[in-house]
Formats: sequence, C-alpha cells, structure tokens
Amino acid sequence: MRSVQLQAALSDYIDLAAAHLHAEIAGGAEVPFELEQRSGRRRAGAPALYCYRPLTAQFISAHMPELERLAGYAEAAERLAAFDGLGRYLAKVGGEICGRGARAEASAAIAALLGDVFAEQTDFEPEPARVRGAIERLEHAALSASSEVTLVGRLVGLTIASPELALTRGLTIAQPHALEGLPPEAVEGVPGGHLVVALEVEQDEARAAVDRGREILKDLLRALRLFGDGRVTLGALAWGRVGGGPWTPLALGAGGRPRGMLVVSAEQEDELRAFCNLVSRRAPDGNEIAWALRRFELACEREDPHEALSDHLLALRGLLEPEGPSSGLLAGRVAALCATPERRLELTDRILQAQALERAAIAGTGVRHAGSEALVADTADHLRALLRDVICGHLDPDLVTLADEILLEADTDPDADAEADRDADDDAGTYAEVAEELAAPDQAPAPSTGLERARTRPVRAPRAGELTKQIFGDPREAEEILDVFI
Repeated sequence: MRSVQLQAALSDYIDLAAAHLHAEIAGGAEVPFELEQRSGRRRAGAPALYCYRPLTAQFISAHMPELERLAGYAEAAERLAAFDGLGRYLAKVGGEICGRGARAEASAAIAALLGDVFAEQTDFEPEPARVRGAIERLEHAALSASSEVTLVGRLVGLTIASPELALTRGLTIAQPHALEGLPPEAVEGVPGGHLVVALEVEQDEARAAVDRGREILKDLLRALRLFGDGRVTLGALAWGRVGGGPWTPLALGAGGRPRGMLVVSAEQEDELRAFCNLVSRRAPDGNEIAWALRRFELACEREDPHEALSDHLLALRGLLEPEGPSSGLLAGRVAALCATPERRLELTDRILQAQALERAAIAGTGVRHAGSEALVADTADHLRALLRDVICGHLDPDLVTLADEILLEADTDPDADAEADRDADDDAGTYAEVAEELAAPDQAPAPSTGLERARTRPVRAPRAGELTKQIFGDPREAEEILDVFI
C-alpha cells in the first residue's frame, strides 16, 4: 500500500529543495566532481578513458542544514518517521544516520531520496519521471520482506480530521482515499461512512503474523472505545496479504453496531496516539480490572444497548462491590468516585435507577424510551471513565478502598453532613414528584467527565439504603416505584 499523503509531502518537498539548490548553483556554488575511469572493453594498448562525475549526494549533504529549514521539511520528515519500510530503505541505499531515533532516520532518508532524484545532475531541475521513480523505490522498501503480512480492516463509528493518522510505525488509520493499493472491498462504502486501518506485521511465519495482527487490531479497538464512548467497531472481515501477494479475506471475530460517531480532531491526534500506546502497554491481565474490562468490551459488542446494561453493572460490581449485590454499596461507591461532591446524591440515584432497570429487563417488564437509553449510556460512561483512569495510572486499582475513604472523609466532616442533609431534604419528595422526575428522563445529568477526588471538598454521599430511605421511606417501596416508571 502507498500513502497518498506521503507521496504528496515528498513531492512538494522535492520541488522546494530543487528550487533552493538551483538558487545555490545560480549564486555561485559548485557541485564537486571526481575523476572516474570508464569501464568497458577497450583495445589493448589504447589509452584509458576518464570522465568527471558530479558528487551530487555530497553537495546535498553539505546543504542539508538549510534544506531542513524549508517549509515542507517538517511534514515530509514526520510522515517518513512513521513509514514502516524506513529502516530497510536506509539499509539498501546506505544512508548515513547522524543521531538516534526516527527523526534522524527520516533526515537520512530525505538526503538519500534527494540524492536519488538528482543523481549526477548539476542544475537540480526535477524531472517528474525521476521523482516518481525515486518515491516508488522508497515505498517498495515496505514490501521487501516476504514474511511481512499486511492487514486492512474497516473502522466504523470513528472519524478523523486528517486524511491519515499514523499511530505507530506500521499501524495507520486513514480515510479510504488516502491510501493506494487497498483491497477494493475495504474501500467500498459503508452507510454513514468508515475509515480503514492498515497494519503491517513482520514475523518468521505468516500465520503467526496474522494472529499477531488480529491481536493488535483488537488492542486498537479497545483503546478507541476507552478513549471515546464505546461506539467504535471493527468490521467482521479484514483483508490480508503476504509481501506483495494477493489480498485474502480474514475473519476478525469483531461485531457490534456502532452508535453515533466519535470525532478525533487534529488537536487530539497526538493525545490519541499516546493513549493507544499507553493502553497497549498497561492492559491488565488476570485481575478484577481485566475481568471488568472484558465485560466492557462485551457490552460494546451487543447489538442492543439495553442488553449491555447487565454487562456494565456486572463490571461495576466486580470493581466496587465485592461484598455482593445484597450489600447495596455499589451506587454510593460509584458516586464517590465519579461525581463531584454536590452531585453524589444525584448520581447515586441514577445508579439505583440503572439497577432497577436491569431487574425490570430481566423480568420482561421494562419499557424502553429515551430516558432508559440515557440511563444505559450514563452507566457505560462511568464504567469507561473508571477503567480508563485505572489503566492510565490516574487511580489506584483498589477502587473499593479509595471509594470508602472518600465516603469516610465525608462522614467525618460535620459541615459536609449538614450540607448532605440539606441536599437530602431538598431531594426528598412525594411519590408524585419522584414519578414526575422519572417520567422526564431526558433531563438526566450529563455523565461526569473526570474523577474529582481530593480536588474539591468532600460531602457526605449516602449509601444506597440511606438514599432510598430519604426519598421513599421504605427501600422495598422504592424498588416497586422504580419498576413501574423505568
């Protein structure tokens, strides 16, 4: 596959470099020459033939500091740094790398590319055929390994501002038109639009490369769902090929129906790139966080968002309610971690409603409406926020202890208790008032976007049993009311 953006960036930069080098020659600079003996047959006793060969590459190398200050250099170097065949290209052309890292390799590759385009020239007039040939030789380096496997899939529910976004070397998300050489099936339209994800994996055995590629794509999907709001999905099929061979369809085992669209702006691209790398390195394994993360992923695969509610609540119970559902501690702990002090009572109520909605769904008595959909989405958002912050290291994995500490701090603050009691009195109302609130679920609070522990003064967040007593008097009566209206 060939990146249209890489081709355009290199072509534009070559034109700028040619103009600069031509101006240097016009200003009196000279390309050094060396005397070279011509090879070939000659008669015995005939004099040797010599010619002058311009040392164009040496001239270009001497002027690289000025060439690196040209307008198009930064973009060309950035795209080359993400080019998967960069190392093989430099090894093939013998490029001299001054320094370490992808930037140093990109600089060496640009110098080698200019040397290829202007080989044995002294006027630096870019010829289109030579420019195309030099770029093709560069791009061919990405296909030089016969054991390299390329996988292409379709991402639905995601859009990016740029034509393509290189996440790591060999892994790119792109608009379908931004890459050349894609399998036709990957480019075909999907209702609502789609992106393609291209991955190049090199292993000793092709089957191992395919398996590794599937795992990388699943890791990417997990990171995108944690970064956004869980709406992104991969197509069920990918297409793979070994080296430059034909494309073959491969089953990914993905599924689910995307809902809405996660938009990544140009300003968010670096953040997404770093986030995907972090999630890949810190993915949990063999603990409660890993189990909850798997429940979150299963919920994202559900065709019906209401069916995903049980997955979300199971994950939250695994993280925050080891004592079991009968303890009634889940709602208060979620509110302690996911809401600001003044909204903990409100969020506790929302989690109680989500639990009541799950029971109604199990019993087959639930009624679906905009309010229930908002409730499901809120629950998913709070779970995602917890998982994301634990994986990124913003929260200690022992969420139960952390939540209980926040609640204990609130319980031991007299001012906080008084404020919580006033909030409870304000929120307590008649059955009709509670029913009216539940009948207008579109006014539900927006999900918390961050965990506010230690940044604001804590207030007392009541346990689930306390909240239902404040509002209804009898918890059993509360369950009956919620079952009716949700």
